[in-house]
Amino acid sequence: MREIYLDNSATTRPLPEVVEAMVQTLTDNYGNPSSLHNKGLKAEKILKAARRKIAEKLAVSPEEIIFTSGGTESNNLAIKGIAYQYQNRGRHLVTTEVEHPSVLESFLALEEEGFEVTFLEADRYGRISLDDLRDSITPETILASIIHVNNELGTIHPLAEIGTIIKEKNPNTFFHTDCIQSFGKMLVQPARSMVDLLSISGHKIHGPKGIGVLYKRKGIELRALQTGGGQENGYRCGTENIPGIAGLIPALDALPDYTEENPYNQELDRLKNHFIRGLEKIDRKVIINSPEDGAPHILNISFPGIKGEVLIHSLEAEGVYVSTGSACHSKSREKSHVLRAIGLPMEQIDGTIRVSFSTYNTIEELDYALASLAKQLKTFF
Repeated sequence: MREIYLDNSATTRPLPEVVEAMVQTLTDNYGNPSSLHNKGLKAEKILKAARRKIAEKLAVSPEEIIFTSGGTESNNLAIKGIAYQYQNRGRHLVTTEVEHPSVLESFLALEEEGFEVTFLEADRYGRISLDDLRDSITPETILASIIHVNNELGTIHPLAEIGTIIKEKNPNTFFHTDCIQSFGKMLVQPARSMVDLLSISGHKIHGPKGIGVLYKRKGIELRALQTGGGQENGYRCGTENIPGIAGLIPALDALPDYTEENPYNQELDRLKNHFIRGLEKIDRKVIINSPEDGAPHILNISFPGIKGEVLIHSLEAEGVYVSTGSACHSKSREKSHVLRAIGLPMEQIDGTIRVSFSTYNTIEELDYALASLAKQLKTFF
């Protein structure tokens, strides 16, 4: 049976070069980068090479890169690290109702500890109001965290405009953004948007699981969430995941180099638009929840009258893999907080699936997936 993988927002298939780099590191370059002997020096060389590579992609300094265990840890370290370190300046924080759970739960935990948190509302397509953002920033605001690309809808927030608003209203407010769904698919350079902290995950760009990155602008201090041997300049103690970091290098090498003239992955956009045109030919009610100007790789769609969970399993029987939304909450009975936040009716939420593309998908694969979808819908209606 064919395998058509269209759940690339949940995770991506590692590139063969990634697997090869990890295996070589596990078998040959298995030293601890803190060791002084040759094995340790080889491991340290991998660490430095990856740090330079990610810094080049972000147009930042290698010293501003912190390796973590993944996007969730990067988000936690940025948010809680700032809140604890700078609480003497103020105890007000700003975020949105449509963040990834790792961000949302971090703010809820801080709220329980006595911090004041403003959760900005979003419109029908997951966009926050920039006026609401401006009004939310006060002299007591020490951090604003706004997601770049929403992981369920693909909604893109304008980081440059947001950064300008935050810094004009309060220059001492730090700006963090979750770029886990945008990095690798579009131009992401924190200096362009006055971003102070930025989170990335390796397994969203055909790299390994278990490796993440936090960009921290030079001069900013963070309260470490775990202590130990002082690795990553003391911000993330614990022996670095050298096999994961080694695997990150070829994943980074395979990414396009985006520019202002070419700011996003046009091949992904072509695939998404082809899928949308195919949906229009299906003789069933289809509601597209993603905005037209959303990210090139995420498409959130609803089929009222059928459960999304039922539809994904029926498609799986055809070898087509999609999801109902965020992988972090896919096994929870709780309905998507993002879809509830944007005000979708429950019948529409129940019938929602998310299709997310990779540049390694093909038009032929999408045609097969669309035919399978049409076939399965006929069995339910």
